[in-house]
Amino acid sequence: MSEKIIDASRVQRIAGLELNALLYSKALPLDVFQGARIISAATPIYDISGDVLFYRVPFVKGRSRIGYADIAASSAFSQPLLGVNYGWAWDEKSQIEQVASVARKQRKNIKFNQTRFVAYSYPKLAVQFLLNEQEIMMLEWATWKPVPKKQPRKTGEPPSNFERWSLIEETPEENHQKNLKKFKERISHWEDICPPLPRPKRPPKPKKPIEFLPEVLDVVKFEKVIKIALVVKSRELHYSHDDADHFPCYELRGQLTNVWCVAASVQMILDFYRYNYQQTRIANDLGLGTLTNPNGLPYSRDNDVVTVLQNLTTNALTGNMNTNPSWNEFVNEIKENRPLVSFIPGHSRTVAGYTFTSSTWYFFRGLLVYDPWPPTTGVITRWENFDTQTYRRTFTAQLTLV
Repeated sequence: MSEKIIDASRVQRIAGLELNALLYSKALPLDVFQGARIISAATPIYDISGDVLFYRVPFVKGRSRIGYADIAASSAFSQPLLGVNYGWAWDEKSQIEQVASVARKQRKNIKFNQTRFVAYSYPKLAVQFLLNEQEIMMLEWATWKPVPKKQPRKTGEPPSNFERWSLIEETPEENHQKNLKKFKERISHWEDICPPLPRPKRPPKPKKPIEFLPEVLDVVKFEKVIKIALVVKSRELHYSHDDADHFPCYELRGQLTNVWCVAASVQMILDFYRYNYQQTRIANDLGLGTLTNPNGLPYSRDNDVVTVLQNLTTNALTGNMNTNPSWNEFVNEIKENRPLVSFIPGHSRTVAGYTFTSSTWYFFRGLLVYDPWPPTTGVITRWENFDTQTYRRTFTAQLTLV
């Protein structure tokens, strides 16, 4: 069972150290992050088991919230940083106010004395309403649809696109123990390099050197602290194999229903190759129903993604399904300037870039994920930690050249 590996009092500091490392390695843009600050108002995100799974930590620049980082709180993960998003602000208070208003409209006499965010199908979120610690209602974030109760599932079968399941409970016990060991080693290294310092009671005098505070992102000060050489490799999709011609050439598509993540993912791949199909048409070819009566892609029909990619391009694209995804596959496809569809338990997204940073002990492998959820908008994660996610399937598409 899960062990708590971090509490709220340490989240801000650890988030700052991890983000400073990515900024120092140039995996994060200097113009966006230099001078940003990690704030202490972290949002606990619960597993459906009731344990805190991770914390969502907003960061600000000036007075504006510019993004957030997700920091692990459970031994379901092996590293602290789960992912970084920027350009998409997170404000827990306003989100709760919005969903509470929706809940009262859906159920006029609803009574509750607690609300909390729950990763009902990690990384997808919902808001849980409780009365005396008992669930009254759970609404999927952004769609505000009631999340179904947990249902039994066949052994070895992944969850469906709109199914409540526990990441903690479905992580094998031996993995919890391995993850806990790796996490503690990571934190130990940070504590050796940058031990916590007592905060000054008053601002320092102008000419006095300012101590490094991890929650403030600053490449120069962090470089003096970390004092290690990093090996960095990174690439995002371009118009061609020439890295000098990089312009925005990959676009996010939000899923039009809460179960059409596969259709939206296929749409993103087709758009990249300039096949402009509507998501409704792609959903129809995948057998996902209609906007008014949608359904997800059954586990037994995963390979339909390959069939549709090929059919809708008259075999100009050659599709392939990999049932054992690896880091090298993501890297090699991006180097060849080809995006991938990535299936994780209960969800589908696309990948359009990677970053790799390593030193004697620091190690980070990140994927640039274009996620069609939340519905109609989607979100770009830069970067998703490859080593803290489960990759169930990948789908590649290679252009046939003549």
